[in-house]
Amino acid sequence: MKVSIITSCFNREATIAHAIESVLAQDYPDIEYIVVDGASRDRSLQVIERYSDRITRIISEPDSGMYEGINKGIRVATGDIVGLLHSDDFLYATDIICRIVRRFEETGADFVYGNGLFVDADDTNRVVRNWIGGSYSKWKVRHGWLPLHPTCYIRKACMDRLGLYDESYRIAADSDLLFRYLYEADLKVEYLNEYIVRMRMGGLSTDSKRRKQMWEEDVRMYRSHGMPAVWTKLQKMAWKVPQFVHLGNLW
Repeated sequence: MKVSIITSCFNREATIAHAIESVLAQDYPDIEYIVVDGASRDRSLQVIERYSDRITRIISEPDSGMYEGINKGIRVATGDIVGLLHSDDFLYATDIICRIVRRFEETGADFVYGNGLFVDADDTNRVVRNWIGGSYSKWKVRHGWLPLHPTCYIRKACMDRLGLYDESYRIAADSDLLFRYLYEADLKVEYLNEYIVRMRMGGLSTDSKRRKQMWEEDVRMYRSHGMPAVWTKLQKMAWKVPQFVHLGNLW
């Protein structure tokens, strides 16, 4: 199975090399790596181009935001499975793509997700939030639970059929896509109880300055799907509490 990994980048010269190197270090032999740069104004593109002989495709042009960049990458992807690695993040271990593919092969899954660590932006060995994915059920999704987006790997055929990210959301496009796939569709979903990614705090959804926008977009998103929007959003927030106290897999 070919795995397409997509990294969308804008002005991330300090972290993009770490993300790229974590993909290139994978021991899985069939990875298509696509990096989409939104016409960065810093040296991000120069850093990316240092790895051009090992990156399958580099796209650099202006876009309206991260999700437009991700959609561009998905549209040109030729893999059986699609996964994302944001430009501030890095894969947890060199064999994690191997483990993800094995779960697809063993179960016939359409969608595999796992665990992730939020780490300090400067000291990536210091864990700030421990996100344990836990088991999947539509009941949990209806009550605000969603897996950690960068741990999700999805069959390309399912994405082609169900649609990509709604670019009208600046922050909540990932939640919208996950809700559509995990609640409104009937996919075979499997949980891999492994750490997949380390995420630096301070990204789009972890920046405190954007919390108000995230609240408004999540409420709009849930309302658009006919859910009791504020109540579902509050439940979504409640699912995150154990991440901060490291209680492990409660569900």
